[in-house]
Amino acid sequence: MTNRPELATFAPDSITAPLRHPVFRRIWLASLLSNLGLLIQGVGAAWAMTQMTSSADKVALVQTALMLPVMLISMPAGAIADMHDRRIVALISLSISLSGATALAVLFWLGLVKPEILLALCFVVGSGMALFGPAWQSSVSEQVPAETLPSAVALNGISYNIARSFGPAIGGIIVASAGAVAAFAANAVLYLPLFTVLFLWRRTTAPSRLPRERLNRAIVSGVRYIANSPSIRIVLARTLVMGVIGGSVSALMPLVARDLLHGGAQTYGIMLGAFGVGAVIGALNIAELRKRMTSEAAVRACALSMGGAIVAVALSREPVLTAAALVIAGAVWMLAVALFNIGVQLSAPRWVAGRSLAAFQASISGGIALGSWGWGRLTDAAGVETALLVSGALMFVSPLLGLWLPMPRVGARDEDAEVLADPEVRLSLTGRSGPLVVEIEYRVAQENARAFHNVMQNVQLSRQRNGAYGWSIARDIADPELWTERYHCPTWLDYLRQRNRPTQSERALHQRAMDFHLGPDPVRVRRMLERPFGSVRWKEDTPDRATSEVLPVVNAASGST
Repeated sequence: MTNRPELATFAPDSITAPLRHPVFRRIWLASLLSNLGLLIQGVGAAWAMTQMTSSADKVALVQTALMLPVMLISMPAGAIADMHDRRIVALISLSISLSGATALAVLFWLGLVKPEILLALCFVVGSGMALFGPAWQSSVSEQVPAETLPSAVALNGISYNIARSFGPAIGGIIVASAGAVAAFAANAVLYLPLFTVLFLWRRTTAPSRLPRERLNRAIVSGVRYIANSPSIRIVLARTLVMGVIGGSVSALMPLVARDLLHGGAQTYGIMLGAFGVGAVIGALNIAELRKRMTSEAAVRACALSMGGAIVAVALSREPVLTAAALVIAGAVWMLAVALFNIGVQLSAPRWVAGRSLAAFQASISGGIALGSWGWGRLTDAAGVETALLVSGALMFVSPLLGLWLPMPRVGARDEDAEVLADPEVRLSLTGRSGPLVVEIEYRVAQENARAFHNVMQNVQLSRQRNGAYGWSIARDIADPELWTERYHCPTWLDYLRQRNRPTQSERALHQRAMDFHLGPDPVRVRRMLERPFGSVRWKEDTPDRATSEVLPVVNAASGST
């Protein structure tokens, strides 16, 4: 332990610790400029829409057009990020967004943009960022050590919200002085630094021992992992609710500036800037909040504070009071989103990190997109003030979700376990041979039956989220001490993946199940090829060399199956 100030500055839980890593620092600074450009464009697009139409519905749809792609393509984007070089995926996705931003600037300069074209090109920009998000976020763990990952996640949130602090105000000035076309052009230019930094990044990764999954199978693997991970499911559900209710603030901000505060583009930019300042304040305090409060208590406090801030925005007619309320709203919004993000990042192993983060992005962005559409429709029917009051009331009652879906406790990231040797086989197999049936026999003392069964319920989730299906546990009615676990894998290659995907805690769980086993003989594992037509030699003069053979167990004592 040391009291040297230079080391204390970069303590693992310090918010500045990740910045000592050059790759992260360069990408973080470049992403700050990219976020600045995106928010400048957002101001230009929203304000341009208010000038083209008086419909609150279409104004709110600008936010929907930017966020909806994240909900629609995030899971394929996450699968692509896990399957391919994340640097290349990020460069391609930035190219898509850059093309959309450039087209929007050119067409607006030519006077060819109508509300439908504006929404379509915002959708293109949003699609590029939806593809970019999982690759960028999941690569953070490659840029910093595991102990600084929570701080790196918070810093990425700070990057966006520093941009939100100044971007909208700058955007408002640009729109007021040079028009929306200048905002669109600025966004296109500000993509270039991030594109350059990623192009120069020499990412080093160990090549996978197994061939990559096909896209459709990778998507299924991601969905299956999330469906069998209770902690991630809870975080995603709470994130979706927060996005739907809290999306009213960003969606209706142009109308708050125009109708409640009777201001122009600069007022709109300043209000968004106030929200961004609050978000930076929140991000800077995320480490302290995690020390002092549990995740559930912190999320509840954020929801209650957010509800009060939204009500204040609805009732205020003074820009200063509205800005103060938005500072509070921004701080607690950032804290809640960062807590959700950290919960997902630390719960997902590396092989499915991109897909898990994609699901998180889909939850928050999909919630904002759907909520924006709903708040726009309600505003058309009842007015801005009523819509915000309803949003604030719903935010007040949202902590009740914690009674049914309490936030999980999250510690350090669960690291991947060591790679196991492949089992010995004496049957001719290819990667596509299958389905494979695995049977594991345990002999358990009858007085331990209930405890063993409880452990096996967790083993079931572990097997299923890593690739198994058709899992069952059976007890021999003639020999009550004999239990048989049985599950399937689609192919031999899928089985090899499933065998090596468990994390260290999952391997420990499997070992707990094996510790119940009685007798001198190890747990017996059978691996069988179901419907083995391709393995049988149908010619009379070609013997089947594998007749009656049982595959041996490799490393059974260490819990590998």
